[in-house]
Amino acid sequence: MINDNLKAASERMDKSIKVLRDDLASVRAGRANPKLLERILVDYYGAMTPINQLANISVPEPRLLVISPWDTKMIPEIEKAIQKSDLGINPTNDGKVIRLAFPELTEERRKELVKMIKKMGEESKIAIRSIRRDANDEFKKMEKNSEITEDELKTAEKKVQEITDEYTAKIDQIIQEKENEIMEL
Repeated sequence: MINDNLKAASERMDKSIKVLRDDLASVRAGRANPKLLERILVDYYGAMTPINQLANISVPEPRLLVISPWDTKMIPEIEKAIQKSDLGINPTNDGKVIRLAFPELTEERRKELVKMIKKMGEESKIAIRSIRRDANDEFKKMEKNSEITEDELKTAEKKVQEITDEYTAKIDQIIQEKENEIMEL
């Protein structure tokens, strides 16, 4: 029973890490990355559809994304969706493909992005700590209902703390990697 709760807490913490990685993938680090377009939805004949399901996305140069829609009639719709997004890049097209040129990030913008990702990391740590609290509450309930002994409760709480520390360290590492990527010239 204790192991089931520990496993459930660990799985929830894994999901928090996955959410953080997905959120960080959408942060522009000066390089062109197809993941930046994953959240942008296009009105495709009434259905909101991600760009990567309407077109082939390639990175011919480090600062250039090329979007090749399978249906060229979708070019204006894709351009509109990109302009409405928070990417801050104006698309250009030649009738067949859309090009997104990523400008060099300024030092000031890099620092803003680092602050933003650190905030994301802190939010993830809060989520991890919340999961730890839920797990500990569950163990306390089990002890109160005499399902586990006081010693087992202490051991379980210690294990939960170890798992929490492990995931907090993972978050720090992920944030540090992203910060290095952003600050890289």
